Order: sequence, then structure tokens, then C-alpha cells
Amino acid sequence: MSVQPIPSGIVVTGASSGIGQAIAIRLAESERSAGRCSRFLVHYRQNQDGAESTAAAIREQNQDAEIIAADLADSNDVRRLAEDAFELLGDIQTWVNNAGLDVLTGAAADWSFDEKLQRLLAVDVQGTIALSRLVGEQLKRQVFSQKRNDSIVPSMTFIGWDQAPLGMEGDAGMMFGPVKAAVMAFSSSLAQTLAPHVRVNTVSPGWTQTAWGETTSGYWDDRAKHQSLMNRWGRPEDIAEAVAYLVAPTNCFVTGQNININGGWNRRFDAPPTSRQSEL
Repeated sequence: MSVQPIPSGIVVTGASSGIGQAIAIRLAESERSAGRCSRFLVHYRQNQDGAESTAAAIREQNQDAEIIAADLADSNDVRRLAEDAFELLGDIQTWVNNAGLDVLTGAAADWSFDEKLQRLLAVDVQGTIALSRLVGEQLKRQVFSQKRNDSIVPSMTFIGWDQAPLGMEGDAGMMFGPVKAAVMAFSSSLAQTLAPHVRVNTVSPGWTQTAWGETTSGYWDDRAKHQSLMNRWGRPEDIAEAVAYLVAPTNCFVTGQNININGGWNRRFDAPPTSRQSEL
């Protein structure tokens, strides 16, 4: 008689839309392909309908899914999310820190630079760090539990930004650059802190066509495509594929890494077609 794999817990924060939703669904597909029936927790802040849609898509992959609301800018919510996740799921194999504040669309687009930056720091940096410290210690304790197979190392994955280390001009660069650089630096430090008991990695998207990218001007559409060697926007599914690789239990030797998912940064100068010389 074959032994069924023990179900594992998987948490994706900010999974009600965009990249987070794509990640959660892709991980559910991976679990089904591996013959596992895992328990998913889909985190959201306000978009309950989106979270329910994500959970429904996960269930279509024969996986269990529940949703949970929490505001990462609220320290009480952060602690509750960490505690409830382990209470609902038991042991957790995969934790993906995707949640981040959208300040480019909706009412937030009209906030001042200072307000956008303060809100981003509260959610993307302080909230993420506080949550990850709580979760990381609990993941580490699992390794010493008799319930867990010692050969399987739990993982935590962060979402960075490919341009954060070198910067980008304008308000967006001056907001997201320092915010995502802080997240990436924390991820690297957490990897050092929790090794070898927990694997910690970062995926850094380039220009990715989420809500803002779908409605932006022709200038940004052109720039996004031409700054990628693949000559297109990234898709949430591209980011999800990288996360699926990093969190796979078989990748037990991958930690402390950052992977840029940007189609390859284009450092070439492409002259306009009318002036370009014939290529040899």
C-alpha cells in the first residue's frame, strides 16, 4: 500500500489579486501534480471577493483553502495572522510574503508623496518584518518537532523589485526603491538567521502587468517592453513560476538568493528602425 504524503500548510499573503493570486494558484497546481493535498491560507486586507476567487481556484486543484483578513499596518492584526495561520494549518511548509500596498491606482494615487511613503513603510517594511519574525521562529521550531520530516526544510519567500538596488528616477523610484531594498536586505538577513532550519529567498519582479500596468500610458508601456530583452511586460504567472521553483521541497539547497524576473535587463541602445544599420 502506498503511503500518502502528509498535507502541508501553504500561506500566501496579499493573494486576492495580481501576483499573489497567481502565486497561490500556481502552488496549488504544483501540489496537485506532486500528488499532495495541502492546506492553503489566502490572506487579504479588503478584497474579500478576490480572496474567495483565489480560494475557489485552489480548490479546483483538489487542495483545501481558507481565507483570512488582516491589515499588516496593524501590529495586533500581524500577530493574529501569524497565530491563526499555524492554528488553522498546523505545520507550515511554505510562506510567501507577497502583500504590499498599492499606491499607484485607486484613491491612493492621489495621496501625497509623503503619505504614500509612510503607508508603504508601515505595510511593506514594518508589517512584513514583524510578521516574518514571528512566522520564521515558528517555522524553525517545526524542524525540532517529531511531527516533521527532518529532510524537508520549510521556506519563506519575499517579493522584491529588480530596480531597487540601483534605483529609478522619479517619485515611484524614490518610494519603491528604498522600500523594496529594505525588504530584500531583511530577507537576506533572515536567511542568515534561520539557516539551516528555514530557507529564505527573494523574487524580484521587473515591469509586471498588474492593475497599474494594464491602464498605464503609452510611454510606460513602451518603456516596460524595451527595457526587457524579451521585449514584453512580465506577467503575474512569470513571477509565480519563479516562486514555485524556490519553494519546492526538493530545492533544499537553495537559500539566501534573489532572482530577478524581468525578462533580462536590456542594456543595449536600440536605434529607431529608420536609422538602424543592417545587422550582419
